[in-house]
Amino acid sequence: MEFNMEQAQGLLNKGISEAQEVIQNPSKVDDLLMQLEDKLKTVPAIGETLANLPLMISMIKAWIRKEYTVVSPKVIASLVGAILYMLKKKDLIPDYIPVIGIADDLAVMGLALKLSEPELKAFSEWRAAQGIQTEA
Repeated sequence: MEFNMEQAQGLLNKGISEAQEVIQNPSKVDDLLMQLEDKLKTVPAIGETLANLPLMISMIKAWIRKEYTVVSPKVIASLVGAILYMLKKKDLIPDYIPVIGIADDLAVMGLALKLSEPELKAFSEWRAAQGIQTEA
């Protein structure tokens, strides 16, 4: 089964309405981010594309807490939508299939991170200007 970026874009767009509901509830966001952290622990090699994941999580948390609000709610919804897709049991390629089972999850998350690079860079610069250290 072949997977491409157009499919990843379609899947990312599909989860935006659910993501918009989730970002309205800070406890749901915290729970979602903890689930993501647990799932990522099972990925053997995350790779360069996902290197901004901790920054992404920090940006979502700062946006939810209304500490950093210059990022578009649409960007936040896209990132949360990618997290929801990654954590859902119903994937294009089931996670139990070795190696390729997580490929669709990583493609969707990688695309969301790639599309959000300017916002992540701006958040990183804002955080540095505020003297905020990276969350553990």
